Amino acid sequence: MSTLVAISITTAILSGVWGWVAVSFGLLAWAGFLGCTSFFAAPQEGVKGLLISLITNLTGVFWAMVIIAGSQYVSLEIAGYMLTGLITLFMCLQAKQSWLAYIPGTFIGSCTTFAANGDWQLVIPSLLLGGLFGYTMKWSGMWLQAKSQPGKANATLTSRAN
Repeated sequence: MSTLVAISITTAILSGVWGWVAVSFGLLAWAGFLGCTSFFAAPQEGVKGLLISLITNLTGVFWAMVIIAGSQYVSLEIAGYMLTGLITLFMCLQAKQSWLAYIPGTFIGSCTTFAANGDWQLVIPSLLLGGLFGYTMKWSGMWLQAKSQPGKANATLTSRAN
């Protein structure tokens, strides 16, 4: 079985599980899928990729809340747009730090927060659990693929998960 087919199977199964978990715990299913997507698109593999995607998602939530809070204190609409531009500058400049260099992850966290009307208390656990589900989808898919090829099972799985 190819890696793509194996990851597709486990992603399909765990997507259904995520939907149930999100509804059961009152989380945003779509936000969790964004956290999952953020992990899958991260520039690093394994746990490091998961941590980078989660950290940048959380900084995006922070920056969105700065924009939301700051916009409440300006009376001119144009000033709110200028604040958004300024904060966007900082969102990009933070990428000078290696753990914050995944700019799309930052924008995923920010956009998720805006889409949820600033409800960061709901966005954060949804993004975090979604990222963990993404990691689990990929890890379990690699496990399934390795099990389908008995000669390489343990060495392949261990090297890819880290």
